[in-house]
Amino acid sequence: MGHWVRTVLYRVLSLQMIPILISLLCGLVLPGSAPLQAQAEDTSLDYGAVFSGRLDNTNPRQVYYFEGLRGEVISIRLQVTDGDLDPVLTVLDNRGRLVATLDDYAGDKVPRIPALTLPQTDRYYVVVGRFGYTLGTTSGGYEVDIERVSVSSASGSQLRYGDSIINRISDMEPQLYYTFEAKAGDIINITMRRVSGDLDPYLQIVQARSGNAFVIADNDDNADSPASFDALVEALVIEEDDTYVIIASRYGQASGISSGNFLLTIDTGQNSGLGNSSRAPFPLQVGSPIEGTLTNSQYERYYRFEAQANDLLSVRMERLGGGLDPFVILADADLKPITSDDDGGGGQNAQINQFVVPDTGAYYVIATRFDRETGTTAGNYRVQVVKLGNAFDDVQEGVQRIGYGSTSSGFIDDDTPEILYAFRGEAGDTITVSMNRAEGNLDSVVSILNSDERPLVTDDDSGGNQNARIAAYTLPSSGTYYIRAGRYTGDPPGDPNTSGSFILVLAQRVN
Repeated sequence: MGHWVRTVLYRVLSLQMIPILISLLCGLVLPGSAPLQAQAEDTSLDYGAVFSGRLDNTNPRQVYYFEGLRGEVISIRLQVTDGDLDPVLTVLDNRGRLVATLDDYAGDKVPRIPALTLPQTDRYYVVVGRFGYTLGTTSGGYEVDIERVSVSSASGSQLRYGDSIINRISDMEPQLYYTFEAKAGDIINITMRRVSGDLDPYLQIVQARSGNAFVIADNDDNADSPASFDALVEALVIEEDDTYVIIASRYGQASGISSGNFLLTIDTGQNSGLGNSSRAPFPLQVGSPIEGTLTNSQYERYYRFEAQANDLLSVRMERLGGGLDPFVILADADLKPITSDDDGGGGQNAQINQFVVPDTGAYYVIATRFDRETGTTAGNYRVQVVKLGNAFDDVQEGVQRIGYGSTSSGFIDDDTPEILYAFRGEAGDTITVSMNRAEGNLDSVVSILNSDERPLVTDDDSGGNQNARIAAYTLPSSGTYYIRAGRYTGDPPGDPNTSGSFILVLAQRVN
C-alpha cells in the first residue's frame, strides 16, 4: 500500500477506531468481549528468545503470546530480514483490549516498543502483521524478540525472584504493596534496606489464600546487623503454591514517624526448591516412584513420607542414567539416620530391605551418591518406598508387640502362667532380654522363640535373685521372633506355683 494511502488512513481514523481496525484485520475479538484463547498456531514468546517468521499474502500476520506481570517493563523488537516487508506491531491483553500499537519507530519503517509497562498480570498477545494486513502488498521475513527490561517500583507491581526496586516511605504513603508468585519448597530472602532519610524499615509477608490474608513472616531489624535499621526476612520456606504480598512499611506503620527511600530486594536462598534441602523435602507417596537428578552442585535430595508403626518397607534407589552410584539413607523425623545402603539393590543400585517402622510418624529418604559431598558420580535416578505389609501380619491377635529399647510389664499367676511378645529382628542382631521380678515371689523364666514359636534359647536365674536374663544372643536370620515370659515349672524340683509382677526389657547391642 502506497505512502499516501497510509497517510490518509491515519488522518481519517480516530484513536478510538484504531483498535477496531486492528481487531478486524487480525481476526481477533473486539474490546469488551470474551477473553482470548491461545490458538494452536500461536507461539509462546519467551523472554530472551528470538523467533523468526514470514509474512505474505498467504500469511499476513502472526500471533505470539507471553505471560506478563503487573509493573513489568518490557521491550519488543522487530527486524526485517528480507523482502520489502512493512511491518506493524500490536500488543493486546487477554480480553482483546489494545495495550500498544506501532507502525514506524523513530523514523525507521521497522517498529520497536522500547519500554512498555504492563498494566496487570495477564496473558498478552503480540501481533506481528504487515501494514494493511490482508489488504497489504508487502512481504518478507522478520525476527521478533521480547526482553524484560525492569520492573516498576510503583506499589502494586508484581516481582520476580532477583528483582530490586527503589521507592519511598512517607506520611503520604506509609505502606507500599508488592506481590510475587511462589511455589512450595521455595526458600526466599527479602531485604528492605534504607538508602536515605531516617526510615526504620518494617517488612511483612502475607499469604493471600482463598481471599484471606495470613502474615507468615515479618521483621523490623536485621538481627545479623544490630547497628542497622534494615529489615530482613531470611530463608523463608514457602509451604504452598500461592500469591504472596510484601508489605513494605516503617516501624509503627501508619502511625510511625520515620521516612525515606528504601531498596527492596527479593531472591531465592541456598538450595531453594522442593527436595533440595531438608527444610523443604519433596512429599513422597508410599508406592509411587519419583525420578530425580544428582549433580556435583546438588548431590543429595530429600523426600518425606508418613508411615505407621510396624509397617514393613523397602526403600529402593535405582540408577537411570549417567555414572551415578546411588546411596540411600532412611532417617527419622529429626533427620537422624536410621539405616542406609549402597549396593543392596544390585548393579550399584541401593536398596534397604525389610525395614520395620518403629513408630508412627514422618520419615525421610535422602537420595544421594556414594561418598555424598566428596563423591564424584552424577546422573538420573528413581527412588521409591514400597510397603511390603505389616511386620506382624502372621502374629496371632492378642500377642503383644515389642521393639528394641522397649520395656513392658506383666503379671504371672495360675491364670496367666506365661505371656508371649513378638518382635522383629535382622540377621546378626545381638540382643539381650531381661525379666526382673517386681513384686511377689515370682521365679522368672524367659525364652526366645523363632517364628514357629520353637524355643531357641531359655534362661531361668542368670539375672540373679530368681531373675532371668539372656545376654548377647545373636539372631540367626531376619524375621519375626517371640519372647515367652513365664515362671519356673518345678523341674528340677522346686516351687512351681510362684507368682508376681515383672518388668521385661528387650535391648539391642550396638557395636
